[in-house]
Amino acid sequence: MPHRSRLHRKPGSPPASPVGGKRWNRRFSIHLVILPLAAFIAILPLILNGCSCGHDFNFHLLNWMEAARQFTHGNLHPHWIFSPAYNAGEPRFVFYPPLSWTIGAILGLLMPWTWTPIVYTWLCLTAAGLALYRLGREFTTRNAALLAAAFYLVNPYTLFTAYERTAYAELLAAAWIPLLLLSILRKKITITGIAIPVALLWLTNDPAAVMGCYALALLTLIRLFHRNSEPQADTPLQFAAKTTAGTLLGLGLAAFYILPAAYERRYVQITAALAPGSNVQNNFLFHHTASPNHNAVLNTASTIAVVLLAITAITLTITAIRSSFPTPKARLPQIPVLPISILTIVVAFLLTPLSNPIWQNVPELPFLQFPWRLLAILAAVLGLTLALALSPLRLKTISAAALSLSVAAALTFTGYHLFHQYCYPEDTAPSTLTLFRSNIGTAPNGEYTPIGADNQSLDQTNPPFWLLPNHQDDANTPAPANATPGPAPASLTLNSATPQILVLNLRDYPAWRITLNQTILPTRLHRSDGLIALPIPAGLNHIAITYPRTRDQTVGDILTLFSLAILLLILRRKRRPNP
Repeated sequence: MPHRSRLHRKPGSPPASPVGGKRWNRRFSIHLVILPLAAFIAILPLILNGCSCGHDFNFHLLNWMEAARQFTHGNLHPHWIFSPAYNAGEPRFVFYPPLSWTIGAILGLLMPWTWTPIVYTWLCLTAAGLALYRLGREFTTRNAALLAAAFYLVNPYTLFTAYERTAYAELLAAAWIPLLLLSILRKKITITGIAIPVALLWLTNDPAAVMGCYALALLTLIRLFHRNSEPQADTPLQFAAKTTAGTLLGLGLAAFYILPAAYERRYVQITAALAPGSNVQNNFLFHHTASPNHNAVLNTASTIAVVLLAITAITLTITAIRSSFPTPKARLPQIPVLPISILTIVVAFLLTPLSNPIWQNVPELPFLQFPWRLLAILAAVLGLTLALALSPLRLKTISAAALSLSVAAALTFTGYHLFHQYCYPEDTAPSTLTLFRSNIGTAPNGEYTPIGADNQSLDQTNPPFWLLPNHQDDANTPAPANATPGPAPASLTLNSATPQILVLNLRDYPAWRITLNQTILPTRLHRSDGLIALPIPAGLNHIAITYPRTRDQTVGDILTLFSLAILLLILRRKRRPNP
């Protein structure tokens, strides 16, 4: 067989000569170093000045601390969080995807808690930059992809999420959205390429997963109906089958979380997340409410939306003009201008009140709460269009690296001064840790409150348990005054001369298994505050409280293991060399 010369290399492959190969490897290594450096620039103000105590800062920090404590006790997949509801707890980990709080907990076990949010932010931004770089490399040159990736990891919406909102789960989801776009926009799609980002999104953030799946469905339909002008890698039937199979496999990989969350939502007041101020109707672009704080955040998000839409329109126009005049020397894949243009238009429409019927009638969309969350999708689209618009520039690697770091520095300086949130003494990481280690507990979250429980009736100073006379019908008598607050014990032994009512400082939830002298107690008395109240007979009684694996959790685990086996089988077959 004749040796293939350099003139006949495949497009995008490294040069055949040893010197050229070293040069290609050096350029690639520089790119992989620049993006973590750009992310480091973005967290440098946090290193110098401390964390930004944004809207969700304490919420996530408490999640991480709670998960870390349960990890050290051997519970590697917790479902219940004990601190909220003033130590009565809530099933938050059933409904909040596990990836962000697992990473935060591991970081908290490895380093001081004051460092944990900063390092977590750096990891998320680095991953986001690398993911956008991979997306850009599918369609553009390395240096154009590098510049676009640097912009993506410090774009205004990402910094708004990192600094002002400190929505750490959504920040991590920014790393998976470019991979999802890559999976459906590339010439030849694969089942695993779709399944992995779908699973990662569902295990990271529910709103991002809902947006991602709908974006995936839209892009799939566009490509199915616009295949005449595309190089045909698959037939329409193959294309649709791969997309469907990849989506189902991704859902299966995340089933250990999705199935319990979907099944057990009937046990909690999940619609509390749609309270006024947190619903779609009050969060369209530049909407005005009676709350000045809400209006300030909405105006900031709306301004970011307008800026991102304008830049996306410009870069799309440049890309469309360039793609209409292809050069004979062009070796890059066909640019997906139409799909990403339609996706951009749909995002812009959904940010306006005209789209309200869609928000109210499409499944799960109302739980996005804020239409401007779609900017997470738009930012990734902008990153791709920016890479496409920059691809004609003949930038050297050193120049592209210098420009990337300059972009990171300029946007970080601007974003930090616009979005940084002041930390009051009680909001800092040390104060949050002190609160967590105390027996005071924290406030409940409405959407995770069990059905039938009233947060207004919940006392902030309840002791771990107390006893009431058995003649009280409703068992609603509060705890004795001046009691020492704390969470309910896992077990206790009582010796009473008369029948009594035992009240535990623990929210009643179907998953709890309570035994009295090794016999399951079927009867629980209703209390308005939602605490567990049990009638116990006279004599010596041993009460044990456990949170066993429920049937829906077991089914979810089985589906995930089955899906994982399928994924590994597909990957193994792909690695098998063709004879």
